[in-house]
Amino acid sequence: MPLQDAARAACVSHTFLRSWRCYPKLTFTNETLGLKRRAGGKGDIARGFTSKVDHILKKHSGIGLKKLWLQIHDYCDVKCYLNSWLQIAISPGIEEVALLLPSYYNLQCSLLFNGRGNSIRDLYLTNCAFRPTVVFDCLRSLAKLHLYQVRITGDELGCLLSNSFLLEHLELRNCSELICLKIPFCLVQLSFLSVVACQMLQKIEIKAPNLSTFRFYNDPVQLSLGESSQMKDLNMKFSHKPNSVSYAITKLPYIVPHLETLAISSFCERVNTPMVANKFLHLKYLEIYLASGCEAFFPAYDYLSLVSFLDASPVLETFILSVHQDDMKHDSVFEYASHMRQMPEHKHGRLKNVQIIGFCSAKSMVELTCHILENATSLESLTVDTIYDEEDDDHIGRCSVRKTGKCSRITRHMIIEAHRALKAIKRYILGKVPATVKLNVREPCRWCHAIKL
Repeated sequence: MPLQDAARAACVSHTFLRSWRCYPKLTFTNETLGLKRRAGGKGDIARGFTSKVDHILKKHSGIGLKKLWLQIHDYCDVKCYLNSWLQIAISPGIEEVALLLPSYYNLQCSLLFNGRGNSIRDLYLTNCAFRPTVVFDCLRSLAKLHLYQVRITGDELGCLLSNSFLLEHLELRNCSELICLKIPFCLVQLSFLSVVACQMLQKIEIKAPNLSTFRFYNDPVQLSLGESSQMKDLNMKFSHKPNSVSYAITKLPYIVPHLETLAISSFCERVNTPMVANKFLHLKYLEIYLASGCEAFFPAYDYLSLVSFLDASPVLETFILSVHQDDMKHDSVFEYASHMRQMPEHKHGRLKNVQIIGFCSAKSMVELTCHILENATSLESLTVDTIYDEEDDDHIGRCSVRKTGKCSRITRHMIIEAHRALKAIKRYILGKVPATVKLNVREPCRWCHAIKL
């Protein structure tokens, strides 16, 4: 039942009123409280929010509360109320706490003392300061922790983690005071770690023995894993530094030798992907995303050099290459087709499924596709999509099969390039497709990408 309806029912029913005072899930947002921007300015909304939350929590017994979601905007001055609200709501037995707080607030650790925090399994904090100390021993049941724009140092986070023995899932985003992140060995249940846009971060030291999935979207840092690391799934994107693909192939086989799934995003590859001696001996799924980012797409990058990544992954089964560009600047196959390079000495016996999203008429991309068709002896499926569509995250196709019912907008230049890519496919690729391979060619959308050529 929506919060407003429950409050109205409590006004006319004593039985419902008693149950309302033990209501197990409280969600306080402008929307759930019926506070609409059109009905008044920020001042009116702030006063209405403060009044309603204060009234509801003072009437609540605190008994039986399992979930609290509290979203407070910066324009709500609740300094005089917030601590008392949290003292009521964060009571023994509560399991889920989400506090989207105003940036001026310093979350007091004492609110979690005396057993109040020991039942919390899911903690979501944003925008506040949080300063645990060495005596912090309050989150022993914590399984999931999400900190977004939280002002907390590496030592303070260490104090929080040191007693969270049941932690399984940790997400850190825009935590600007983190310089060194240490994940201790005692977190034996931790399986998922995400670090995003922590701009001051310089070092990550991971000793948690069962961490299997790591999402890292940040500037490069010194990364150290324990000898017992079992990390199998890595998604990596550097914020501003170029050459993520080259970094991955030269460094990661030594750092994360047990990888089975690897996704790399690069906004500028200035050097070709090198051949390496070390191998990804367990890698089965590889996804590479190349985009122009803030700089022009580097026209000298050789797509055929990605063969080195396939060569370094002897058990690879799935390869997805996505190329997002606003202007195709590479040498076109139609202008430089006199010498098509081949690399027959590099075989890929386990590769079964390949997708190339944003396929264009670049000579080196056509060469890469032909190489895969000629040297992936177990290939079953090849998908070649002439459009990179931001709306198509799952690579399911055009607007007719999507819930949104539309494709994302594409520049006129890239629509024209997509038609050139179709010609390249017909001329250079179709004749090389073995009878055992299912070829799926995706053309520009006839509705969303229709232009006069």
